[in-house]
Amino acid sequence: MTISDYGSLLVDAGEYSGREDIAHNFPRFLGLAELKLNRGLRVADMEVTAAIPLADGDGTLPADFLEAREVRSGAGVSIRAVPLQQLTKRYGDRNGVQPAGYAIVGRRVKVRPVSDQDLTITYYARIPALTPSNPTNWLLEKAPDVYLFALVNEIAIWGKDVDGATAAQQLMMLAISGLRIEDERSRWGNAQTVVGGVTP
Repeated sequence: MTISDYGSLLVDAGEYSGREDIAHNFPRFLGLAELKLNRGLRVADMEVTAAIPLADGDGTLPADFLEAREVRSGAGVSIRAVPLQQLTKRYGDRNGVQPAGYAIVGRRVKVRPVSDQDLTITYYARIPALTPSNPTNWLLEKAPDVYLFALVNEIAIWGKDVDGATAAQQLMMLAISGLRIEDERSRWGNAQTVVGGVTP
């Protein structure tokens, strides 16, 4: 059977774990699995670009924001992450046309010198949660084994099955490793190596 959606994932997770009594807890297992995957997985399919309006140098990050990949000013210039204390010490509340740096504070981004130009941010977004009303997402389509073994791991932890949890964890890590290798090849497979330094 192919794992193609929420329902088939539920069936396969039950079969692989040897537990037919998990349907009532499945949303909880799924939520825990996605929480852990969001903490560690960073691949191209998670990258999103969005505009962030600023007011007095502050803007609200997207709801699905995990980690910044690149932040550009309204002029299209890439700006760098700077520790908040350093940003405050160096620029205070000074105004400027072009921000020189940004800091993430909670669910907000602060740029200094203060600017009201929109930012363009490319970031890693949370994996869209699977639900009965949202039965599939890019990760389930691309790497159903990652989801399956992450769920089997959660089910084994819940069932206090140490050996099962250990085995599922190892299989999940192998599946994630395969996904990362595929991601690196798609990003860099045709890249050329550039050697720095003086050419004779």
